[in-house]
Amino acid sequence: MSEEREKSVDEMYCKSCGAIIKKDAEICVHCGVRQKSAGWTPGGTEGGGKDWLTTLLLCIFLGGIGIHRFYTGHIGIGIAQVLTLGGCGIWALVDLIMIAMGTFKDANGNLLVRN
Repeated sequence: MSEEREKSVDEMYCKSCGAIIKKDAEICVHCGVRQKSAGWTPGGTEGGGKDWLTTLLLCIFLGGIGIHRFYTGHIGIGIAQVLTLGGCGIWALVDLIMIAMGTFKDANGNLLVRN
């Protein structure tokens, strides 16, 4: 029988399996899933998100073929946008609005960084 113990200050829960791991662990020892780095913040500047202005310009000028998706690490969606020409422009327009509003995230879940 395993005893449940209280999580200490220098520990956190694995984002995948929920096991208690060290706060600075890069990989969970229980399930092997890579964790966010210890300095990660939702704003995502550490190891951080991609540049907001670059993503915006790529979406404006090349959004119809999904180049901004490749830049932000969304390779699968980028390929889908290439094949559908940005969802006939609708997908690219939605992405453009999300980027402009600041809600678009890169493949790691980080918000775009405004420099």
